[in-house]
Amino acid sequence: MSDSDTPQRSGIVSAVLQWSGWRLVVPLVIMLIALIVLRDLSRDISPGDLRRDLAGYGWERIALSIGAMGISYLALALYDPIILRSLRVENMPGYVPVLTGVSSMAVSNLLGFSWLTGGAIRYRIYAAFGVDIATVAKLIATSWLAFLLGLLVLLGGLFAFHPTGLSGVIHLPDGSELLVGCAILAGVAGVLIWTARGPKTASWRSVSVTLPAAKQMIVLMGIALIDLTATALTLYVLLPPDLAQNFVLFFVLFIGALGLGVVSHAPGGLGVFEAAIIAGLGGTGRSDLLVALVCYRVIYTVLPFVIAVVGLAAAWGLANRDKASAAHATLLRATQPIVPILSAALALLSGAALLLRGDLPAVGARALLEDLLPLGLVETSHLLASVAGVLLLIVARGLYRRMARAWFISMALLASGLVLSLLKGAELENAMALALALAVLWSFRSAFYRVGLGSALRLNMRWLISVALLVVGITWIGFFAYRNVTYSDAMWWQFAWNGDAPRFLRATIAVTVVLIAVALNSLISRSNTRLMPEPIPDVVRRLTKASYDTEAALALTGDKRFLIAPGQDAYLAYADTGASLIAKGDPVGDPEAGEALIWALRDQADRMGRRCAFYAVQTHYLPTYIDLGLSVVKIGEIARVPLAGFSLDGAKRKDWRHAKARAARDGYAFAIIPAAQVLDHLGALRAVSDTWLALKSGSEKAFALGAFDPAYLCNFDHAVLRHVETGRIASFATLLRSGTGAEVAIDLMRYDPATTPAAMDGLFADMMLWARDAGYTWFSLGAAPLAGLENRKHAPVWNRVGGFIYTHGERFYKFEGLRSFKQKFDPVWSPNYLASPGRMDAARTLYEVNTLISGGMSGVIRRKRD
Repeated sequence: MSDSDTPQRSGIVSAVLQWSGWRLVVPLVIMLIALIVLRDLSRDISPGDLRRDLAGYGWERIALSIGAMGISYLALALYDPIILRSLRVENMPGYVPVLTGVSSMAVSNLLGFSWLTGGAIRYRIYAAFGVDIATVAKLIATSWLAFLLGLLVLLGGLFAFHPTGLSGVIHLPDGSELLVGCAILAGVAGVLIWTARGPKTASWRSVSVTLPAAKQMIVLMGIALIDLTATALTLYVLLPPDLAQNFVLFFVLFIGALGLGVVSHAPGGLGVFEAAIIAGLGGTGRSDLLVALVCYRVIYTVLPFVIAVVGLAAAWGLANRDKASAAHATLLRATQPIVPILSAALALLSGAALLLRGDLPAVGARALLEDLLPLGLVETSHLLASVAGVLLLIVARGLYRRMARAWFISMALLASGLVLSLLKGAELENAMALALALAVLWSFRSAFYRVGLGSALRLNMRWLISVALLVVGITWIGFFAYRNVTYSDAMWWQFAWNGDAPRFLRATIAVTVVLIAVALNSLISRSNTRLMPEPIPDVVRRLTKASYDTEAALALTGDKRFLIAPGQDAYLAYADTGASLIAKGDPVGDPEAGEALIWALRDQADRMGRRCAFYAVQTHYLPTYIDLGLSVVKIGEIARVPLAGFSLDGAKRKDWRHAKARAARDGYAFAIIPAAQVLDHLGALRAVSDTWLALKSGSEKAFALGAFDPAYLCNFDHAVLRHVETGRIASFATLLRSGTGAEVAIDLMRYDPATTPAAMDGLFADMMLWARDAGYTWFSLGAAPLAGLENRKHAPVWNRVGGFIYTHGERFYKFEGLRSFKQKFDPVWSPNYLASPGRMDAARTLYEVNTLISGGMSGVIRRKRD
């Protein structure tokens, strides 16, 4: 192979490694392998065997399993109250953390941690009570740490005191199991001794977490032990007696099966978890084991979810009935963030129930319809019920996004499914479940208020894969139910009262066609045309002028597009890179309308096949960005100088005093040029700007920085240092004022070094004093990119990358110099965030932002080369 081939091969390897499709391929492969394994493991089981074993289940075992489940969820409910108390979170009723812990785990256990995580629910609820993202992150990290330490204690104890159990799955030399167990327990004891006097910070690879004090950690570990043991016992007591002889062996297999289910991305790990348990216990061909797994699914995932949904519906109805009550207002604030997620899960569960019931043979009651209804109506009802089921799976995403049209469609589908269930087989249980779902969604109707967010039947790739995996798993159950049927072409046209297998085949084809149609519609509707900037609407100018955020003024740079709320009370500025739609900052205007615009941009990005990101955002909308499934990373800090009592007195400010005095000695005075007069001074300002650009060997920027564009500059007042006699301008700065009059900021600041050595520092000193005397509270110095990121060994990956660039990137961009200059004013630093599809996508998104700002990396590197 020639040397010229090496870069090409390297590029191919790099592209393969960076291909985001691995996130989709891996779950599909795991699910496919699991279904093949499950087919082989259950090859000798017939549906009749399952019905027999299910009918023979004793109620005492069901009661024990439900009891174990209750203990597990009770333990889960204790995590948040204990951790929040240690974090000193106040002004929150005691029932809120309990409600949050139970509801988040009910959703996560039903749908899977990797699909809709409990972390998003936690942050949404706690943010409503003023808890910041850092505190929620500490809560989640602490709870997972307690879970991990509790698991280690349990495994260490099993190694040390019951080694013969673990030898069934972990083959170690004789006598070494005791040593391993003691080592694990000693390690945990070491952690507790280390934290005996108070919290400590521990790091491992990309994770850095503050360890609670030993006393609190012991309590949390005890809760974790109870949770883990009770969760495993929920299934263990349901197992056939001959397979349930060794709890130690079962526990290890159980934890491994849960892990595989999480990695699969299938909702709830459906199929993957079952295959792992059957294979691990050697239960091939055991119908009683398969029944135990089905019962476990119902008891540990479906039952708690149903209880959570019914309880939330009652709380929601109570809170909406009396909004004047303070207690009801608090209850409403606590439950509101959970409603969309639970509603989406309810639609998924209802759709899955319709699909599953359509795939299984009819029992008993259908015979009652033979004398009442024509066969054609029953056949049609069966087909349409399955179609309604898959449509419920699809429209669930719209419920998650609080879309009004998704709520209407879901109500129609549930009502149709209810009627069709009665027509196709007098399925009273299924009809009652759908009626309950209808009642719950009806009680939640006020939560679905978003309109104009696009089609409720369009899915992005993540949801499409999840729905497809769920449909595949349910379809496998249908083929399992009819595994003894001899399939032939004639079956497609067999219409008979006992023709359940042909009905299943026709319904499967209909469901597949609907799913493929939705997938093609979602994929074909993508656009390769890059959206270009548009003229600035008057409503954008009006809202920008009234905004409390001075950064909103960058919407007027002329290089963006805009999403405007229907009520013209909010807008979102963004740009299209060809691969992503990237918003600059948070929405401007009414918060509720702004939240809807965030979802609207995500919907537009989905339609166009683009990624969606939000650059340089603050904390206000972080819950919404997390709801979108985006990852939030810190990209720098914003410097704001408090002006109350600001002066140039003292040793630290002597340079500014001297600069101010030097400018005065050289004949320059401070002045404000009103926006209406900027055009008259444009020539003098341009001369300063051209000189500055030539000095810096730079070029005009865009998107997140203003440029010397007359249409942009004429929107703002300008501060200048101007020669008293000649009128020559030494320096100028564009002033951005907040609509509330609380803050003033600068954008462009340029100077001519041939005028006076104090051109820049003198202007800064005068501007600060002017802003203080004008009654402003804050003077914003803008952002310091990548500032405040830790570049140490065990810091998170993104922090290390950003910290390295910050430390070693001086040759391209004066990161440290910019922060040092701003630090001279003793500012208050506040974090600046990027919300992007994933943490490792942050670098790619920032590259695209750089493309928007300076025309790509070449625009930055050119500054050094020139």
